[in-house]
Amino acid sequence: MLAGLAQRRPSLSLDTLDLGFLVALHLRAQHAASAAAVSFGESALEEVFDQVCDALEPTAEQRKKRATYAIARMREQRLLSRVDGHGVVRSGEYALTRLATGIVDFFLEEDVLTRESLTLLAATLRGTLGEVLAAARQAGGAEAWASRVEAPLRITAAELVAGIERRQRGLDLQQEEFQTEIRRLLEADWFGAISRCQGLLESTSATLRELGEILLRDTSMLLTLLHDIEELAVAAGSEPAIAAVQRVIEQIDRIAAWGGSRQRAWSEYFQYVHRYLRDVVRLDPTRALTQRLRDQLAGTAGKPYVLALAGAPPIKLLRTVAPVVERPPVVRPKAPRDREPAADPGVDPQAVLEERVQGALDRGAEELSKVTEEVTAEVESADRFVMAGRIAQTAAALAQAKAARERPWVRIREDMMIEDWQLKRRAGNGGAS
Repeated sequence: MLAGLAQRRPSLSLDTLDLGFLVALHLRAQHAASAAAVSFGESALEEVFDQVCDALEPTAEQRKKRATYAIARMREQRLLSRVDGHGVVRSGEYALTRLATGIVDFFLEEDVLTRESLTLLAATLRGTLGEVLAAARQAGGAEAWASRVEAPLRITAAELVAGIERRQRGLDLQQEEFQTEIRRLLEADWFGAISRCQGLLESTSATLRELGEILLRDTSMLLTLLHDIEELAVAAGSEPAIAAVQRVIEQIDRIAAWGGSRQRAWSEYFQYVHRYLRDVVRLDPTRALTQRLRDQLAGTAGKPYVLALAGAPPIKLLRTVAPVVERPPVVRPKAPRDREPAADPGVDPQAVLEERVQGALDRGAEELSKVTEEVTAEVESADRFVMAGRIAQTAAALAQAKAARERPWVRIREDMMIEDWQLKRRAGNGGAS
């Protein structure tokens, strides 16, 4: 967008006479008796320019020639557009563009966001969104969503929100004018302007506080309606309606953020001005101290302003110096890292297990549960689960395991159950096969 704007190289150059010309054309178009009168012929433009010169520059000469140049400048800057289709055959008809109307509105309109206007606009917007929500619940096709949901959100709701934002900008301009007026009052009447400044501060603070309360109350209601519409649009798969809802939600969030930021900014300014009135104006009602300070800083009264410092020596405090006791560091004897090798009897745990399993088989155990119960009798409960698996593997190696299609689960102890097998000793393992 910026690259395209730079390629077109637009610029605006308007002096007071040109602005007066635009304002006069705008007012004449507003008070026109018919819709056809909102456009102006070249003779009407020259007549209006002559009237503006009478009001602003009575001594101006060659007014017709200056009017021709003014019309050409307006057309080059896209403030006037030709609305007839005759080209150069005859004198044209001209109308103000949207750019010209916006410039004139800025200088003429007094649209300031007040409690009444915000309440009315918010109520109208709430009613519009309620109607859109009802239409969204009844919409049955893409055409219904486009005409009854997306179009009202894109046009009506957006225009209402834009009206609130336009009045916000008017209120911002009014706040700046209030600050300028407070500064002018303090410069004109130092002590006598205190009551007037306090009145302006209190009235503006009350207005912003009321607007904040209304925004806090209405914003949540509007966002609730918009989220309900968005859920219905998502369920229906209407992408244009979803995009329109998102645009309105962003505008309302921007309005709420504006209200919070303006309240914080005005609160800081309110505290600053009150502190200035209390600490400066009331303490020096005749400005005598302020004037003397300015003269001292400027060096026009007596000696130049300097900062004098007294070089007093520091006070010496004598105290008893306690000797510092050096404590030995806390250490412990180091244990040898390398240990001498020790003899290991080298008992094979698997051989011991096989011996115990074979003993259980020799004593007539014919089920895996009996063998496991006998072998794990002296094993800790934490090691029985691992031992049970090794016992099953060893028993399968020493005896012939026979299992039915459905093998029963047998409880060995309170904390363990196993799937039972039938065991039969192999030939040559100390018994008959």
